[in-house]
Amino acid sequence: MKISTEKSELSGEISVPGSKSHTIRALLLAAMSDGVCKISNPLPSEDCLSTYAALPLIGASTNLGESSDGSPSKTWTVYGAGEKLHLPSDVVNVGNSGSLLYFLSPIAATFSGWSIFTGDESIRKRPVHHVVDALNQLGAKACTSVPGSSTCPLLIQGPISAKNKITTGGTVSSQYISGLMMAALRLSGTLQIELTDPKETPYLTMTQKWLESVGAKVQISPDFKHIEVQGPVKIKAFDTTIPSDWEAVAFPLVAALITNSDITIKDIDGSGTQGDEAIVQVLKSLGADIEWNKEAKTLRVRGLKKSSDGIGRLSTENLPGKELHVNLSGYPDAICAVAAIACFTEGKVFIEDISVCRRKETDRIKVLHEELAKLGAVTEEGKDYFVIHGHSPIKADGSANPEFSLHGANVESYKDHRVAMAMACMGLALGQKEKIIVNDAECCAVSFPDFFKVMGGIGAKFYEEHAE
Repeated sequence: MKISTEKSELSGEISVPGSKSHTIRALLLAAMSDGVCKISNPLPSEDCLSTYAALPLIGASTNLGESSDGSPSKTWTVYGAGEKLHLPSDVVNVGNSGSLLYFLSPIAATFSGWSIFTGDESIRKRPVHHVVDALNQLGAKACTSVPGSSTCPLLIQGPISAKNKITTGGTVSSQYISGLMMAALRLSGTLQIELTDPKETPYLTMTQKWLESVGAKVQISPDFKHIEVQGPVKIKAFDTTIPSDWEAVAFPLVAALITNSDITIKDIDGSGTQGDEAIVQVLKSLGADIEWNKEAKTLRVRGLKKSSDGIGRLSTENLPGKELHVNLSGYPDAICAVAAIACFTEGKVFIEDISVCRRKETDRIKVLHEELAKLGAVTEEGKDYFVIHGHSPIKADGSANPEFSLHGANVESYKDHRVAMAMACMGLALGQKEKIIVNDAECCAVSFPDFFKVMGGIGAKFYEEHAE
């Protein structure tokens, strides 16, 4: 599907989907529980549905329910397997979900016997050598099916044991660390994990809080280099409501700030379990007009002429050295949203400590460098950093800035949902005769189902391009 964009002004209220990170954790822990679990406001995205589909393979049964339009209901039911949890009964195809791959493979390794994990073309390019090494340290026999390869298909023979301490980097991803923490619930003893260079640490805190909510004892050192999880834990059935997804909040937030807009984003998660909420302070440091009412769980976002000063110019001029340096090691999925808004910001923006972004659905540093160049943006690509030399479309006095030269183009999403949403949002802020056409835009469904429809409800002009 090709989506074209046009200059837009946004207004009204919008709700974003539930958190993918929370939904997948909730589903897996529900499958491990003993009893009936109700999960409200789950994210009905492709990744979460892949997780949902995998649960019967380990002994849980499920019920999506059905809304009046035939889509999954707002509450999903999981009948936990409890003590009947078992080795996956078939090859686990995780689809496009790295979370499912990295979470479930350590859990599967707690059983005697072989498990096989694979996925779509993108997943079969993502590394699993760190998972292989960690599981082998715990006594498993793990390997990739292709000799010399570091990618799926992944083969694992368990069981693993908590008797051995794991030492691993933590730089490739935090997800397999979370998977090991969940697997520890099935092990006798205290699983100890030593991380030499932990990244994405807010997600480890999220996992800790989930495990503690089901009765586990978890300790994480202040520097995140030492983790202990005591097992075994018998999980009782639970009901939960999934909070809104900050990774999804980022896109309407950015879209409103770069257009003449006044929107309210509802049901904002203020629990502190999602590192991506830090984007609010990053954007406010550039002068963004954002009001976060934590009691009402809302973000009011006003851009350009609708902002409180009637100008809404974003700039690095009030920052040290007149540059923005933002370290995204804790929430690297924000790279696409931050890069997009940096293109509309006067000054230089450094996005740092993001080597993990090269191992996501795409090499996001490389892809952003190439696709933003098509729009006229000036960027620099480094091994673990990305620099944007941006210009605001307006001067400090509100007049047009002749140095702003972004223009429309036909861009590739590379079937990466965050790239697609970032590019589409940028198209809303260009000139009247400019438009961005995003190829393979249907990939947004991975994390934000009906993104274009939902955004259209507040005035975003997105149109599906049909082949002639």
